[in-house]
Amino acid sequence: MFIQTEATPNPATLKFIPGRTVLDSGTMEFVNREAAARSPLAEKLFGVAGVTSVFYGSDFVTVTKDDSDWQHLKPAILGAIMEHYMSGAPLLADGSVASDAAADEEDEFFNEDDAETVEMIKDLIETRVRPAVANDGGDITFRGFKDGIVYLNMKGSCAGCPSSTATLQHGIQNLLKHFVPDVVEVRPM
Repeated sequence: MFIQTEATPNPATLKFIPGRTVLDSGTMEFVNREAAARSPLAEKLFGVAGVTSVFYGSDFVTVTKDDSDWQHLKPAILGAIMEHYMSGAPLLADGSVASDAAADEEDEFFNEDDAETVEMIKDLIETRVRPAVANDGGDITFRGFKDGIVYLNMKGSCAGCPSSTATLQHGIQNLLKHFVPDVVEVRPM
């Protein structure tokens, strides 16, 4: 088994591509050891000293570290991913393939009068933003819309990335303002 590794815009995060499907749909993020108990792979990765976050995309795993050196962490992370896939163990302990998408949608907030605008915003995020962000090992999801402000949740390599503010303000905000005149600002949540 060959696992590719790619750098991300976030120097604290690396993207690992195992050459097979990780999640059938959506994304999942584990920000601590307790949350990782749901996934045997995430548990193994949190067992590597220095790992602070694990994120699953459709065909990749991103791992975020503390101030530890990648030179020491990378072999242990590659070993944990390889061991997991070679064992045939399920990604999630309960055998499900559910992603975070359902929970994200439950927490959305916006005025029903803005439903049409929100649909346009969500469509742009889904078709233009998320694919680009997935290439960098992360994900951005819609959280809410109020008073012209779009609230987005940043996951994976995007969370805590030094360039995330620029991505939000110059990339996503400009895109949304261009196509949706009601948008005045984009903020992280």
